[in-house]
Amino acid sequence: MAEPKMKEASSNPVGHTEIADTLTTPILECNLLEEIQNLHKEDAWLKATGPSSKTLVKHADMRIVLIAMKKNVVMREHTTSARISVQTLAGHIHLKLADRTVDLPAGHLLALNPNVTHDVVADEDSAFLLTLSWRAEDSEAGETDAQK
Repeated sequence: MAEPKMKEASSNPVGHTEIADTLTTPILECNLLEEIQNLHKEDAWLKATGPSSKTLVKHADMRIVLIAMKKNVVMREHTTSARISVQTLAGHIHLKLADRTVDLPAGHLLALNPNVTHDVVADEDSAFLLTLSWRAEDSEAGETDAQK
């Protein structure tokens, strides 16, 4: 199998500084402030119709997604089979769980086990990182030979 070629990082990176031009590279550097600014240019942000998001890292056992939400935008009740963490970078969000509401102002982190139903509500214009991770045996079971 051929080794990926390395790209030199530019002195003024825009968005991702990618190595081998994929989201599954061994090393990926990302400028979160620039990525948030880019999300603020999307229709979902400008029209406040829903969250704007971009997958920053994508591996068989893990995803990292940057999400921007305007004030009062809601991601209605949902769940995932992955273990997740939600880290607020800017603004203030809260997650409504079955038995309580968790406030997540900027700088706060919440981790949830798989299959925990929740809503996400933006109390003000906000941006957060969503990290999803699966057990190695769960992620490998779903891989095709091409993904290995």
